[in-house]
Amino acid sequence: MERHLRAARLATFAYFVLNGFLMGMWIVHIPTIEQRVGIGHATLGWLLLLLGAGAFGGMQAVGPLTDRFGARAVVPLSAALCSATVALPGLAGNVWTLGAALLALGVGNGCLDVSMNAHAVQVEHAYRRPVMSAFHATFSIGGVFAALVGAGTLGWGWSPATTLSAVAALGLAVSLLAAPLLLASERPPAPDPAAPAATGRRRTPRHIWMLAVLALMIMLCEGVANDWSTLHLRRVLDAPPATAALAYGAFATAMTVGRLLADRFAARYGPTAILRYGASVAALGLAAAALSDWIPLALAGWAVFGAGLSGCVPQLFSAAGRADQDAAGANVSRVAGLGYLGMLAGPAVIGPLTRFVPLDVTFFLPVAFCVVAACSAGIVRPRPHVPGRVELESAG
Repeated sequence: MERHLRAARLATFAYFVLNGFLMGMWIVHIPTIEQRVGIGHATLGWLLLLLGAGAFGGMQAVGPLTDRFGARAVVPLSAALCSATVALPGLAGNVWTLGAALLALGVGNGCLDVSMNAHAVQVEHAYRRPVMSAFHATFSIGGVFAALVGAGTLGWGWSPATTLSAVAALGLAVSLLAAPLLLASERPPAPDPAAPAATGRRRTPRHIWMLAVLALMIMLCEGVANDWSTLHLRRVLDAPPATAALAYGAFATAMTVGRLLADRFAARYGPTAILRYGASVAALGLAAAALSDWIPLALAGWAVFGAGLSGCVPQLFSAAGRADQDAAGANVSRVAGLGYLGMLAGPAVIGPLTRFVPLDVTFFLPVAFCVVAACSAGIVRPRPHVPGRVELESAG
């Protein structure tokens, strides 16, 4: 059993790396595809909303399916769907086909995101110690692989259609090869015949929605770093372009390293401490970056921001998954879906605010979100399981 559990953990790593690699390969080909299709930045921005809408829809659809059929069945199918659809943007010839391709890719990405996180919760439950943050770290590593591979294929003159089709074939192979190593679904205990039958349909508990709101706040903070860290150094501190690019690099590197280490700290100090002190450190880091007029200090602030945020989202996903083993997929889909909306909302929120206040001042909104997350950290504290306790929504 121990060997089988290690194999399942490795397979889960493979799916996280695959997801990061697939989405990274799309990202590195965005300029080339944009030019080949003949669209501008504004049109591309609208099309990217289709990618987000597809991801959100896929997340909400696959959560209940994962609970019903098990992650072992749903994860490989989701990975195959995401792999197949990554080829579509490279084959698109106009704005309509590109829009349809991005919608399909978003659905595949959303399905894989939720199902693999649900399986990661299952693996963590079997290990009886925190392992979730490491999975999220390997997603980032997959993105690094994509950047290296994409730079190579673009340098060789490969077309997006050729590269993304090859990536799709590789992804399909990984999806099938890793599938037998996944854990079988844990069957819920048989209901007590003496217990009264429940009527109505299960509804999402209030604390799951609270976790989802915190995920929205934290992932909005991540979105702010993704979209505005480089612009902050370039426009506010007048850093050279090469130096400005280091802001996102510092953030992403610190986040990846932090996620590789967060499981050990979570096992020793608990998930509440990770969220409370991680969000507090993130708030201090971003505040330092916003207030500094010295480029090295601003870079250090973005790095501290990434290190602080690194372990927060995995704790929220773990808390959602372990709240109810029978509804882990649906609960994770709620948290991941609202969190994903937060990631998309980062540029949408900060951009309009810059019409009224300077860019560095707008960063105090995500600072405030980090403070809220730190004050609400007790929500991820493991709850005692009460058999037979199910929140139901009355019929009618």
